[in-house]
Amino acid sequence: MLPNGVNVLKLSPEEAAKVAESLWYRHTDGTVIAVAQDYLTKDVLMIASMNKEAVLKTLTTGMVHYWSLSRKRLWLKGETSGHYQYLVDFRIDCDGDALLLKVYQVGNACHLGTRSCFDARYVNRVRRNI
Repeated sequence: MLPNGVNVLKLSPEEAAKVAESLWYRHTDGTVIAVAQDYLTKDVLMIASMNKEAVLKTLTTGMVHYWSLSRKRLWLKGETSGHYQYLVDFRIDCDGDALLLKVYQVGNACHLGTRSCFDARYVNRVRRNI
């Protein structure tokens, strides 16, 4: 259990396999799109890719794992930064090729040090250059 009584969602291996098998891994490297959203504020934190192994690990451990397209390997969000994402809930889109992960975020989600990869300061920087 996380602070404030928030429960981490963990499925049995059998339940996780059913979910993973239902997805359409049609994107680069046989992945689905994963959108991480703060479960409480509803802010979109980041977008990444998940292969079947990442989906299974996420659903069975409750800790979010992704597939790195650049490094070609599975990674646990926060493995180097300590900024973990814990799965609270999830949704599958109508095509089955994307997941919405409702997460409890520890620290910042963005590798640039901001809470979200969609931080307004980047939009403001682009606007100044227009």
